Amino acid sequence: MTHIERDNVVGFPRVLGSVTGRNRIRLDMESTHQPDLDPNKDDLPLRANTSHMLVRHYVLDLTVHFQRKVIGGSIVLFLEPGEGFCKQVETGSVSNTPVQDISSKDDCTTSEPNYIKHHSSKGSNVSNFLWDDESEDFTLVLDCCDLVVSRVEELDVTTVLNKNQSDANADHPSCSLVQKLVSMPSVYWKQQHDLYLQTSGCPTVLHAKPLRFHMDQWSLQIRKEGVSSPHAFPCALKIWYETKPTGGSVRWTKDQDGRCCVYTMGSPINNRALFPCQEPPVAMSTWQARVRAPCDYTVLMSGENQAFPETAETGVLQWDYYVTMPMPASTFTIAVGRWMEAGVKTEEPCVQAPFVSLDYSQSGPAHVCQENLRCSIEQENDEQCVCSHMDYPCRFMVNTARTQAVIPYRVFAPLHHLQRAEKMVVPLLPLCLSAAYCALGLHPFSRIDVLIVPAGFSSLGMASPHIVFLSQSVLMGERNLCGARLCHEIAHSWFGLAIGARDWTEEWISEGFATYLEDVLWARVQQLGCREAEEQKQLKALLRWRRLSDELQNSDEELQVLRPNKENTGKVSESGASMVKHALNPGKPFMQVHYLKGYFLLKFLADQVGEEKFLLFFKAFVRKYHGKLILSQDFLHMLLDAFPAVISRGITLETIFSEWLDTPEMPKVSPDQLVLLLEFLLEEPKLSPSSLRLLHTTYGLQAQDAEVKHRWCELVVKHKYAAAYRDVEQFLIHDQAMGVYLYGELMVQEDARQQALARRCLSIIKDDMDQSACRVVEEMIL
Repeated sequence: MTHIERDNVVGFPRVLGSVTGRNRIRLDMESTHQPDLDPNKDDLPLRANTSHMLVRHYVLDLTVHFQRKVIGGSIVLFLEPGEGFCKQVETGSVSNTPVQDISSKDDCTTSEPNYIKHHSSKGSNVSNFLWDDESEDFTLVLDCCDLVVSRVEELDVTTVLNKNQSDANADHPSCSLVQKLVSMPSVYWKQQHDLYLQTSGCPTVLHAKPLRFHMDQWSLQIRKEGVSSPHAFPCALKIWYETKPTGGSVRWTKDQDGRCCVYTMGSPINNRALFPCQEPPVAMSTWQARVRAPCDYTVLMSGENQAFPETAETGVLQWDYYVTMPMPASTFTIAVGRWMEAGVKTEEPCVQAPFVSLDYSQSGPAHVCQENLRCSIEQENDEQCVCSHMDYPCRFMVNTARTQAVIPYRVFAPLHHLQRAEKMVVPLLPLCLSAAYCALGLHPFSRIDVLIVPAGFSSLGMASPHIVFLSQSVLMGERNLCGARLCHEIAHSWFGLAIGARDWTEEWISEGFATYLEDVLWARVQQLGCREAEEQKQLKALLRWRRLSDELQNSDEELQVLRPNKENTGKVSESGASMVKHALNPGKPFMQVHYLKGYFLLKFLADQVGEEKFLLFFKAFVRKYHGKLILSQDFLHMLLDAFPAVISRGITLETIFSEWLDTPEMPKVSPDQLVLLLEFLLEEPKLSPSSLRLLHTTYGLQAQDAEVKHRWCELVVKHKYAAAYRDVEQFLIHDQAMGVYLYGELMVQEDARQQALARRCLSIIKDDMDQSACRVVEEMIL
């Protein structure tokens, strides 16, 4: 989800994180009236009117066409009316373009199998009429771009649901039946999903007034003639469509073996060019998907079940995935290629027994270490979790999940990298999962796949529910890069996915947390002692500080603020629409400020309360907020309530906003942190002049207190950094109480310039010094 450090998290928000992620919202979009935007400019609209109508469930039925580089089929939306409706105004141009047969000259496949058929439009329901901007009819607005929509249909759900429910509302029987379906208690989730699937195959409503749709650059808009409110609008719609080869949500490319593949790449526009959807994070929904692909391809998705393929037609396999935890549409992830599973020596796609998502008895490898056993006991002894999210079958309520240190996992890669993935990723993955369990508690998701993606992937990693994409770059060299990156992506399961940002501008909620936890988890994987772990963390802190300092000096200030909407954070227009500020800024994907500045804020807070207590607080926070969207103040309020002594030191919600989240400046570092950092650096055998110069300017060391300046002067003396000898002279003259300890170090260096400096300073202050101290210093010099 930048790249040395950068990763993405698909989800709350999609972090190219992310979680996701990376999006900035501006409250200048009232109603749904919005002119089309140039995609080469900064801002991206979220057009969906989520306050009027929410998508509660998607059913996708798709086919992957490698020869034409499109994904085509249908999507069924199950809708629930909202309460915030008022008359809308829409603008745009009419779209009456049927599905095009976009042929490709690419030779990814020598021929396209017979199963790939174009859906007949049966006469598109887009008439040659002008879209009436002044219409009194209710308009459903979906986020959408780079899609070819052929028709939109209203499904007659009574043909299925009336058999199961007999008390439908007489005025709007279909809507009342759908509302009963989407409101079924989570204990009946299997029956609910079965009904969703059956209903998605219902015929269209006979003799009904047609649905009309209209597309502009960023949205799909749907109306039913004569329907003026969302409560009378159809609650089950089927949309027939195809993606475009140039659509921005998926990447058609070749893997490292030269074989065709396609995957969601963490685009700034998220999934709106993969299927029509509601993009705002508040539009959390469940989904199930059937994807057909040639039989020599494997389909991986962000579903909670471990899908196994079934034969659809000759030469074709179909893969069925689903999720029961409501999440933003941006978390939907797919990767279709000729992936090989590490450890499976076959050219065929991986076919295994079906994975039952609520069977949490599997706990991964048998070699769970004693540390994991201790953590399991602690998890059992934790206070019982009381979920406050919307109803879904939550792992936090499953007792066996509480002792599952390692969830089921698989690793996939192109054949070219299979052996390297087996040696590098497969051994590290269970260790990283165990470390995350010990630090954060039970895993929010029931399984995880890891895929080594093609070389063109622009991040080191990207986390989605149940699946992580890794760059091939992490396979090279020692295991540190791979292990740390795995820890980072796994941490997103808690922060970025199970808990997400309600406002897409607050990317630090996913990326700052994952960066902070990366160090904690990786140190545990390495089984470092306390001192070694602390030294490693401080060294990483210095490297990150250097990167952050460089970025802040070479980027626009408006891109450096972690909470750019300030007091308007989390607010949207009356319809639920908003604007994602700077989402399409070409420099935005390479910014690390949300990772690094967010990391330093959490490190600052951890230093106030102690790391052990801080991590225990993380567990409590996860128990309270999993399955929900948050703002910065939700985390900070709970933290300050848990540690009231912090407030007495002047650390309040207001000061954190003003000094960390609402400003583009460098975060402040306490003198104690600087002393510790400089002491660790004093143990380094060699530091370059450029490193010392950057250290000096970054922290303003000449203006720090005597403790800090003393360590700085020791560094200057040790490495003979002549450019800062003036700092040493000033310290010896003006901080005599501590300067006396520095004379000995100046003399033992056997450097003529340093010895001359010591003698000159002594001659200046000799008359003012305590006589006993003066004699000691003179003896050192002599």
